[in-house]
Amino acid sequence: MPWNEPGNNSKDPWGGGGGNRGSNQGPPDLDEVLKKLSGKLGAVFGGGGGGEGGNGGGMGKHAAAGISLAAILALVIWLASGFFIVSEGERGVVLRFGAFQSVATPGPNWHLPYPIERVEIVDIDNIRSIQHRALMLTGDENIIDVDIAVQYRVMDPEKFLFNVRNPDATARQVMESAIRERIGKNSLEFILGAGRGEVATSARVVIQEALDAYGAGIAVTAVSMQQAQPPEPVQEAFADAIRAREDEVRFRNEAEAYANTVIPRARGEAARLMEEAMAYRDQVLAQAEGDAARFTQLLAEYQRAPEVTRERLFIETTEVVLGSASKVFVDVKGGNNLLFLPLDKLMGGDGQALRDARASSSTPSTLSTRPMPLQPLNQQRPDPRSREVR
Repeated sequence: MPWNEPGNNSKDPWGGGGGNRGSNQGPPDLDEVLKKLSGKLGAVFGGGGGGEGGNGGGMGKHAAAGISLAAILALVIWLASGFFIVSEGERGVVLRFGAFQSVATPGPNWHLPYPIERVEIVDIDNIRSIQHRALMLTGDENIIDVDIAVQYRVMDPEKFLFNVRNPDATARQVMESAIRERIGKNSLEFILGAGRGEVATSARVVIQEALDAYGAGIAVTAVSMQQAQPPEPVQEAFADAIRAREDEVRFRNEAEAYANTVIPRARGEAARLMEEAMAYRDQVLAQAEGDAARFTQLLAEYQRAPEVTRERLFIETTEVVLGSASKVFVDVKGGNNLLFLPLDKLMGGDGQALRDARASSSTPSTLSTRPMPLQPLNQQRPDPRSREVR
């Protein structure tokens, strides 16, 4: 007889009876198992144990409702845990079971809750910086102490998270390799002098190409060589060489500035002298031409009236000679003394020289009481052209 038939309670495995539990024992009744489980949960949520009858059935219903409510509440909380907010300047990379799913933009977003999906927040606006200082070998086999700073930011969040294991360490290694390459291709003098900026610019290109080849999702924004100097034991000698180069540049600039000042001035002076020379040439030529024309006219007059022309030439020559004289000696007719006339003082108008001349003269009646200005001789002589040779 089956153990769950009425009247055979001795073989019920859940009744706690002491029947024979041998090979005839069958599987438990599912309704009985659920009833016992509901009773235990009702005891937990209802505050007491459930028995047989109506009270036990009510407690089972309350327990089932509580379980359903708790399950619904847990489901709501689990679904609500999938909401997240992405700030400005950031991106949210959604991963489903660890694989890339999508990129969330700034603002409120939702993903399937953990453990199905999770979100990695990546800052794409922040500028990250790497600084590296090391001794490197230049192209001319000199050692140089270089301090390099590289700034970069995340350009592609997906590549940044998945293509390389450690993007920051990768960027540092690429930067060091690129800087050593550029330093090794240039001389020490070039790096210490005008080539510092050029080395940094070319290194930036090399770093960006290497990171793009790796697919790191990184954009290099700046590379600067903050310091480049020889090793400390030889710094003083290199400093002297640098000062000498700077002095050379300074002296060259000063010489060029002086040349730019003197050369235009000399060119202007040369142009002025050239203009003056040309003006003097024109003046001399004009004067010579005038003298030649005057001589031609004078020759014609001389050929017509030689005596008159000679007298005219004598008088004009005397006028020219006496016109530039400032002192005149006058021979008084019938006297033994010479009268001295200081014309420069007489023309000044002070009168003192006239009184001195009157006191020293033995014939004061020959002097006038006031100075008489000398008239040009060419205004007193008759016009020779008005005379006719008879």
